[in-house]
Amino acid sequence: MKDKEDIFSKFRDSFSKIDGRFHILEQRVPVELQMEYFKYSERIRKERGELTDIEYDTFVETLNDEETSTEYKRYVLSSLAASHQVRAYRALEKYVNHSSEDVTDWAYMALMESRISLESELSEEKQVYISTGLGGRGEKLRFYMMFPARKNVPFEAYQRQIIEREFPYNFEHEECEMERLTVHDIFVEIVVLVPVRLNIKNLLDKIINECNLYGNFLYDSYTITNVKELTEEEVRELLKKKNGDNQTSD
Repeated sequence: MKDKEDIFSKFRDSFSKIDGRFHILEQRVPVELQMEYFKYSERIRKERGELTDIEYDTFVETLNDEETSTEYKRYVLSSLAASHQVRAYRALEKYVNHSSEDVTDWAYMALMESRISLESELSEEKQVYISTGLGGRGEKLRFYMMFPARKNVPFEAYQRQIIEREFPYNFEHEECEMERLTVHDIFVEIVVLVPVRLNIKNLLDKIINECNLYGNFLYDSYTITNVKELTEEEVRELLKKKNGDNQTSD
């Protein structure tokens, strides 16, 4: 548990030390694609010059042409983002609302880059970009959490009621926004927006302890990630491995 405490402490402290305004990518964009975008965008910024009026008009027209290839649409979106122009930002802002499915995530990344570059130029405040696979909203990051039942014993009806009461109540009290709570037979899944400076470990430990006052039915060890939601198959495989490790240690 000490390692988990250290990880959460470092995570929370990293935000308290941020000097300037931070932006959280709200859209759920796979981490691999985010990295691809950053590398591509950096190359575009080095290669391109100032965006001319003719280029701007052509780019906007190209984005709305169904015949335009995915690769060229990516080039156009990144070029608009790298231009540091208000009109380019407005074009990106408009495009994300009806973007082609093949470049939806790319368009959101371009819009975020454009917003940050403009605010950096228009204000003296440092702009910090924060992105995760699950995104966020405002000053909150989205997390996927999975809490297993102790010893793989299926939840009883009253235990389900306790879970469905304690988690929403405590999250709301700490200004978290719970988007999904699913109680399966032997595990609980939650998707929730969490304020970046909240001591999330203390909160989760408190909720688990309060639930366990009525029968000690939840493990005090759990899975939490802001990279992606686990599938039910992945969860059950994880629990199978966990139970196997526990039996070996016993």
